[in-house]
Formats: sequence, structure tokens, C-alpha cells
Amino acid sequence: MFAYLKGQITYKTPTYIYVECQGVGYHVNISLFTYSKLENLDSVKILTYLHVKEDEQSLYGFFDNEERVLFILLLSVSGIGVNTARVILSYMSPEEVKTAIIQENAFALGKVKGIGPKTAKRIILDLKEKVMKEAGDIQMPVFQDGISPSVKSEAMSALLALGFPKPAVDKHIKTIPDAEAENLQVEELIKRVLKQMN
Repeated sequence: MFAYLKGQITYKTPTYIYVECQGVGYHVNISLFTYSKLENLDSVKILTYLHVKEDEQSLYGFFDNEERVLFILLLSVSGIGVNTARVILSYMSPEEVKTAIIQENAFALGKVKGIGPKTAKRIILDLKEKVMKEAGDIQMPVFQDGISPSVKSEAMSALLALGFPKPAVDKHIKTIPDAEAENLQVEELIKRVLKQMN
């Protein structure tokens, strides 16, 4: 229904943004990968996917088509819903996910919260051929650290919005020293907490 939205970002968090298009504000759910691309932008052209259930409609946004295509592919796997797909793309970049699938690295996929060994193998079995058709040479990306204010509070909010229980999030986030956390980008801190929770 919506191919993309183009407009001003009027509100931004690591898990969703508001995009104003011709006076209408759209709530767009995003992954940490997309947030890392939008973090310093005030306006955006964001690709979208409209998820429709009987009692709910929700809009998901992607910085590039590679992520959107992979998100939709993940939804085709039995047992993978929109929130799980978003968690996967928050824990791993699209290229990391595709690399794990092509190399049949169930261990890497299984490190994502909510993805057990059986689901990881199902993702590989269902998507390997489809991903290989689109993949060229894949290199594992290197994440760059940056400085972000109130990193811990933003990370906490994002993890709660993704559905993780507050006691567990609070416990793991406290193990990371404040000085160290403040020298990380929000998405990098969230990835570290997610790794600890497994």
C-alpha cells in the first residue's frame, strides 16, 4: 500500500520515528540498523512495509531496499513475526544476516534473542537459495563507535519497546560502566546488551 514516505522526521527513537508528510504524521517502526543511518538526519525518504492483522495495522520503515527485502523474506519463515524480524535486523546488519544464511551459520543466527537452534536452521533452509540469488560478494561490516548522549536511557527504552523484560534489561545494562557506554552509539550498546542476554 505504501512504497515509501518522504518528509521531515519530527520524532526519533531507536525503535520508531514519526515522519511528517504533507501535514500527516506517520508512526514508523524501525530496526537499529535503520536508526543508525537516520540518527543524524532531519528529513528522510524511507521505504516501508505495511503489516496488517485483524485488529492492528503497523508500518515498518527501512533505510534501503536490501533491508526491506530481507525483512519480508524473514516474515515468510514459519515462526518469524514482525517483531522477531526487527530484532534480528537490530542485532545483525542485513549483510551479516545474509552471510550467516549463505554460510549456514546457525550459531550466529541462534545468538539473536528469541531465535533457537531449530528456528535458525529453518531460516537457513527456507532462505538460503533466495538470498544467494541476490547476493554478490559479501563482506562482514565493521561498526564504528561514536559518542551519543544519554546512551543508556535510550538503549533501555529501545529494548523495552522491542519487548524485552525490564528486570533483565536493567540487570545487563548496569554491567556496562557509564563511561564506557557513553562512548558507544545507542545501537552498539543495545547489541552488547542483547549478546549478554543470550
